[in-house]
Amino acid sequence: MTDIHLLVLIHGMWGNPTHLAYMDKIIREVKGSTENAISDAPELAVLLAKANSDESTYDGIDWGGERVAQEILEEVKQYENQGKKVTRFSVMGYSLGGLLARYVIGILHQNKFFEKVIPVNFNTVATPHVGIPRFPSTFSTIANYIGPRFLSRTGEQFFCVDKWSPKGRPLLDVLADPDHIFYQALLLFPNIRIYANTINDLTVPYVTAAIEEIDLFADYEKNGLQIEFHDKYKHVVKSYAISSSPRPRRERKKTSLFTKIRNLRPPLPPVLQGGFPMNLVVYALLPILFPAFVSLALLRLSISSHHSRTRLKALEDGSNKERLAHIIAELESNIESVVLDMYDSQGTSSSSLPPPPIDGTLIQQDSKVVNDYPDSGTPPTQAALFSPVQRRCVQNLNKIPQLQKARAFFEGVLNTHAMIICRDVKHFKFHLEGEGVVRHWADHFEL
Repeated sequence: MTDIHLLVLIHGMWGNPTHLAYMDKIIREVKGSTENAISDAPELAVLLAKANSDESTYDGIDWGGERVAQEILEEVKQYENQGKKVTRFSVMGYSLGGLLARYVIGILHQNKFFEKVIPVNFNTVATPHVGIPRFPSTFSTIANYIGPRFLSRTGEQFFCVDKWSPKGRPLLDVLADPDHIFYQALLLFPNIRIYANTINDLTVPYVTAAIEEIDLFADYEKNGLQIEFHDKYKHVVKSYAISSSPRPRRERKKTSLFTKIRNLRPPLPPVLQGGFPMNLVVYALLPILFPAFVSLALLRLSISSHHSRTRLKALEDGSNKERLAHIIAELESNIESVVLDMYDSQGTSSSSLPPPPIDGTLIQQDSKVVNDYPDSGTPPTQAALFSPVQRRCVQNLNKIPQLQKARAFFEGVLNTHAMIICRDVKHFKFHLEGEGVVRHWADHFEL
């Protein structure tokens, strides 16, 4: 009987399996048949999860997780019918898919899946592990208002305004609770590595993707941050440190007025920006195009959210199967008061976290971080306005001993969220800049 190592790739919000096609290609290239032929390693099988695609991603982390978990169990059954046996299991989630992955492994653990199958690798890329934090900006204020209202159940969970447990705790709080099965399932994986964009990710900010309260990269041009990159993996940070000497100012290249005009890009999706001279036409029409684009986007979100809530009502009314949410609810009713009392006694204000030390050097080697700053400098300001729930999630998740963090650094890009996984290299060639990150993931994947 052939042994199978099943790798599940889970896409993000508004996504579909094609978004992870490049990751699928690279992992098969690096860990595929060639490696199997020269070792006793099991055969790698990749499942691009499709049970929660496109509009279904509005339906919440929990319902999405239920769908993907069922898809995985059906895939395992198919291999059994072919005379093959899934003996090892790994999962990689991109963006929302990382949160789905954390929910999925809880379901599998509840079903005693890991008593027969060995958990190996757990990876996420640009995933909002502690939700979408609020920042002191107008854009963030608008997003925090629109998100929960126009993204249905998923939006509520993204912004931690849902009341998922019987006592009103948000789902992300429960996912990060060491007393619950989701966290306990995560601890079973010997290899846990999360990837985060350090700058220019307008969709999932660094602090939530890397599970950090402090963002040294936000002021990297001013705070003397020295960054060393991997020679083999382009754009992947090998180490970084706050230097005691100020960072030399970059000399800006002088460009002609014509060049500046030629390179102008209006604040619209890349498809609508156009090159010279169309960019000038787009800019001229911006007072019309921008409001129209925003209105159409809100209309689309509103319709999709309405469809999702209708779908959710039908799912809740028609589901006879005991979902993990119901099991958690029973546990919550017994232990949640005690847990919350314990947290309250510890305090949930910003002072509950010890301040970083202020002498020495900061070194990061794809694992734990030591935060130090030069005597002459000042610690970076905390830009993200974390809620008590989000702070608690940061604390709990960073206690996972095998947690490792890899960081990508892309300068000069408007939004790096798609680039980090080479999401659409067919239409956007610049997405190939993320190949170093994808290959770093593939090379560190344990078969």
